[in-house]
Amino acid sequence: MNGTTLMVQGTTSDAGKSVLVAGLARVLHRRGLSVVPFKPQNMALNSAVTLDGGEIGRAQALQAAACGLEPHTDMNPVLLKPTSDEGAQVIIHGRPAAELDARAYHDYKPVAREAVLASHRRLTAQYAHVLVEGAGSPAEINLRAGDIANMGFAEAVDCPVILVADIDRGGVFAHLVGTLALLSETERARVQGFVINRFRGDISLLQPGLDWLEQETGKPVLGVIPYLHGLYLDAEDALPREAVPQKVADALKVVVPALPRISNHTDFDPLRLHPAVDLRFAGPGESLQPADLIILPGSKAVRDDLAWLREQGWEAELRRHVRYGGKVLGICGGFQMLGRVVHDPDGVEGRPGSTPGLGWLDIETRLAPEKRLERVAGGRVLGQEAHVEGYEIHAGVTTGAGLGRALLELQHGPDGARSEDDAVAGTYVHGVFDTSAAAEALLHWAGMRTGTEHGEDLATARERGLERLADTLEAHLDLGRILALLRAGNSEPVT
Repeated sequence: MNGTTLMVQGTTSDAGKSVLVAGLARVLHRRGLSVVPFKPQNMALNSAVTLDGGEIGRAQALQAAACGLEPHTDMNPVLLKPTSDEGAQVIIHGRPAAELDARAYHDYKPVAREAVLASHRRLTAQYAHVLVEGAGSPAEINLRAGDIANMGFAEAVDCPVILVADIDRGGVFAHLVGTLALLSETERARVQGFVINRFRGDISLLQPGLDWLEQETGKPVLGVIPYLHGLYLDAEDALPREAVPQKVADALKVVVPALPRISNHTDFDPLRLHPAVDLRFAGPGESLQPADLIILPGSKAVRDDLAWLREQGWEAELRRHVRYGGKVLGICGGFQMLGRVVHDPDGVEGRPGSTPGLGWLDIETRLAPEKRLERVAGGRVLGQEAHVEGYEIHAGVTTGAGLGRALLELQHGPDGARSEDDAVAGTYVHGVFDTSAAAEALLHWAGMRTGTEHGEDLATARERGLERLADTLEAHLDLGRILALLRAGNSEPVT
């Protein structure tokens, strides 16, 4: 098989590339076509574990689900996980390969490019159609040399491009025309049409602008996607900004500190969607109160984020919260923070050294270069029967007597720890709230009253979101043209 390739690029980050690829993937999957998602290079701290034991961007796992596939490392061969404003962990084919700053990564790009092209070759050999998601904007002229994320990739594999822009940000016509103006002649020729995302209002009032855009650029508008209020899909990286369902009057108050290097904040999507849970992210200068449950999230730089938490004055707030009967839960890096100390002798996440933990759990953690990547499942939460499933992504090895009071019982053994007074607990499992049974057990532990259980499995909410998105694209995109582009799989104009 020699599959065809179609690429979606965006005028900005968060323009709608991930969503458009996921929606198109579901449209094609519903029509019985062989389709697979691909993102050459992703920069994100939300990730997922694949069946082949690697790590990819969360958005590509979502897109795989849209295609009816299990996620695989070839779907996102290069993943960059920032550890500071200038440095990132470089993951190649699902495994950590290097810790590089921006300049060093620029020199590393030829290696990354080979990984990208190798994965693309394997996918085109297995699937009839490859839907590719770009990264950021193709018009970042300072990043053009050695580009593997946008037009550099499109030129290398000779594929057509759809350009998407977010009208909700404002300036959509300037974004589209300006992006084209900054591309080379051959790159402009690859852009086969535009999609405008997140439109609110009367489409007839937008029509004069669409007519002008087509006349000015000579390229068609392939559709205008309406703003989909309340749509749930896994976020690629940015903290969620969409509205959440209305909450019951006495909803459990949950607060998550928005750490500078927060990772896998999709852990909290089931709580955002739960009508009996009022969840908010607390940012710099904000208080953690009022709260029934405070959850310390995952972190890509545990010691630095713990120091930042203390700088915010939140350690004192946490201690006051526990003293007055509140509960604290830590997930992954947050779990490590709850112990006596976090050691990083090899500088896995920054400068070598040790940092005292918050001291509620009788454990200590030593960070190590080898990362644990595994999908997990089990049948007990807090000693109760409850199905739980998720995944582990961490570089730490945790030891100590506190592990004798496990939070979860998984198929491979116990996980996590609880304090003697049962006020504080931690786990290494991302997705611990994804199944409704596990979520209800943990929320009741945190104080949610019996009788307010209305949560659902996250997979159900995700599937409903994908179907709604696909229905919307069917109604608002020129799928005839898009399918013709996909079948052609080259940069020749489609009339």
